[in-house]
Amino acid sequence: MTDKLTVSVLGTGIMGAAMARNLVRAGHTVRAWNRTRDKAEPLAADGAQVVGTPAEAVRGADVVLTMLYDGASVLAVMREAAPGLRSGAVWAQSTTAGVEAVAGLAVLAGEHGLVFFDAPVLGTRGPAEAGQLTVLAAGPAEGRATVEPVFDAVGARTVWTGEDGAAGTATRLKLVANSWVLAATNAAGEVLALSQALGVDPGSFFEVIEGGPLDMGYLRAKSALVLEDRLSPAAFAVATAAKDARLIVEAGQRYGVRLDLAEAGAARLARAAAQGHADEDMAAAYFASFDDAERAEGAHE
Repeated sequence: MTDKLTVSVLGTGIMGAAMARNLVRAGHTVRAWNRTRDKAEPLAADGAQVVGTPAEAVRGADVVLTMLYDGASVLAVMREAAPGLRSGAVWAQSTTAGVEAVAGLAVLAGEHGLVFFDAPVLGTRGPAEAGQLTVLAAGPAEGRATVEPVFDAVGARTVWTGEDGAAGTATRLKLVANSWVLAATNAAGEVLALSQALGVDPGSFFEVIEGGPLDMGYLRAKSALVLEDRLSPAAFAVATAAKDARLIVEAGQRYGVRLDLAEAGAARLARAAAQGHADEDMAAAYFASFDDAERAEGAHE
């Protein structure tokens, strides 16, 4: 079987657009669709075929790649795509959708004879654009020869978690990893907010931890986005982070563990979005520490 495929990319936001470009660079034929077509149009200059409907995008495709907002949006779009789906095609579902949603999507895949892969990714805008994502994948061994060229085009490595995509083992690992990412992001924002409130130069804090076990490149990177007012364009937006935080909290509740930090973090992200920062980088959760914009702006001075 040739490793040059026809790949349908449904969803061309921050991550989906970058993945589509890397698939084109790898020599695959890419059909791109987005609900707001203007967001997909720039991909035409990169060699992708921008189409008007999900059904048109998936018609005759070897692989369908979904990178949408949440499980409900994936379900709706794939139902729209149904008239064009080819039995035996591979579906790589990369949206962070939650464990229960993945199970439902796998049922839909079975109804249309699709080979289903639970395949969320770790990484934000930069790694996505560089083709350096980490793909977390679960799905049948017999379908991997088809889907692996896609994963190789968008990621630096693939971590296989099992052979049953419906079980959501890749999504479960993604939620665990994201729980750490979001906790670290929220902690960075609170450190900056407390520094500002107490009149402490954040640089003094970074100097104290420099080179020790508490130092962390991610802390410095996210803090810099706030301190240098570089929250746009987002590497990973507040609104999307808030959605992922809700999925993490829901998973904890469903499986009987208290996730106090995750619950507080979800509330912070939701508050930041409500304050007008939904489309900014998730580091903008910093603003949730303040009741008014004037106080928040102190961190930029």
